[in-house]
Amino acid sequence: MPFLAKTFPSPRLRTSLTALALALLVPMLSACGINAIPTYQEQARAAWSQVENQYQRRADLIPNLIETVKGFAAQEREVLTAVVKARAKATQITVNADQLSDPAMVQQFQAAQDQLGGALSRLLATVEAYPDLKSNQNFLALQSQLEGTENRIAVARRDYIDAVRVYNTELRTIPGRWIASLFYPEAEAMEPFTATAGSATPPQVDFGQ
Repeated sequence: MPFLAKTFPSPRLRTSLTALALALLVPMLSACGINAIPTYQEQARAAWSQVENQYQRRADLIPNLIETVKGFAAQEREVLTAVVKARAKATQITVNADQLSDPAMVQQFQAAQDQLGGALSRLLATVEAYPDLKSNQNFLALQSQLEGTENRIAVARRDYIDAVRVYNTELRTIPGRWIASLFYPEAEAMEPFTATAGSATPPQVDFGQ
């Protein structure tokens, strides 16, 4: 028995050795990038939140725009109705952070937002036929806010695409791929936006001010 007592360390010593090993191991793992995957994942999710925020900002401006245009161009019923329907569809389709790895969900979201953008552009194009509307102060204020929002949407989309690129690259390259298989087996690549024609530049509409 005395031999065994000398051979096996006491529980207190084992605890101390374990703590020491962990203290040495954690910095080594950090240096190897063990935290990179969750860090990049959270950055991509935060970037997606900004995309949603900017699209919601645009959606919030549309009801006031519709009412303003109605006051001067009520006969443009078909164009106004198209915007209202497109807005309703776009606001109904949401993608949460856990669905960003689902290509169908992201594409569905993008298609709805692109449809709303197209309907909105057609509505704004009709303004050319209504000089009084073009000079209306409420309309001019909405115009400025919409232009600013389109710029913010373009920036938010770009930032999200870049964040997803960094995250997906980490998952697919070494040592990130090894780290993911060991520590983050549930991590999946995220779906970026598919570039559409002219999406990098906000639509330019001449209001003839």
